[in-house]
Amino acid sequence: MLHPTPHEYEKTESIVEIGNVTCGYDGSPVLKNINLTINRGDFVGLLGPSGSGKTTLLRTILGAVDIYEGEVSVEGNQVSGRKRRIGYVPQLETIDWNFPITVEQLVMMGRTSKRWWTPWYQANDRELGYHMMERLGISDIARRHIREISGGQQQRAFLARALISSPKLLLLDEPTSGVDIKTRDEVMHLLDDLNHQDVTVVMTTHEINAVAAHLPRVVCVNGEIVKDGAPNEIFTPEVLKRTYNAEILVTEYMGMKLVAESPHFFGQKGHCN
Repeated sequence: MLHPTPHEYEKTESIVEIGNVTCGYDGSPVLKNINLTINRGDFVGLLGPSGSGKTTLLRTILGAVDIYEGEVSVEGNQVSGRKRRIGYVPQLETIDWNFPITVEQLVMMGRTSKRWWTPWYQANDRELGYHMMERLGISDIARRHIREISGGQQQRAFLARALISSPKLLLLDEPTSGVDIKTRDEVMHLLDDLNHQDVTVVMTTHEINAVAAHLPRVVCVNGEIVKDGAPNEIFTPEVLKRTYNAEILVTEYMGMKLVAESPHFFGQKGHCN
């Protein structure tokens, strides 16, 4: 289980403030009346079904959605202002893997916000890039095309790109999706280490027991904020029914709540899920 205890500093300094926000795309709201505060040092998991608005909530913090009502600020400034120190790791399934780029080139793209006036990188930029790749165990594949490496290596490459800018806030969209159990655990422990190095982490996930249950804080999303709290507060039949619009079994094993993530029965007439 990841460390739920506060860091040495007091976690009272907000880094993200979302107040009464309704937002979406092309005039169509996806999220309504969102109120959410993320404090420095938080490690937050956004949980909900597909289409519930988890990714949109991340993009709201990035300033990449249309805001119809309310305000969003990062480090006390409106997201529509100058760029903040935010690292972002997208869903791997949204990437064009045919784009001709190596692992090293992908990672170095994370420095463009630092040197937007020139396409060339200085020696210290490249040194930082290799340090980050070594830290994530991908320096030996730096010259390989991103489509030629494994899903876990791809995830590490995009994480390195986000971290090379030394962000205070790290946003990740399904960072454990499509990877094996070993890679998932490695990614989660790495994020936990980063969190304890003063990086605030916000990630979406659809993995309830494997990921969300081990986070200090979980926010359930389904077009709105359904519930915000620790996993033991979140994992109740009532909250999960409001989140997933379905009856979901919750049990307890050795003090930890477990959820039947796919409560369907195969082979019975009328059940095709």
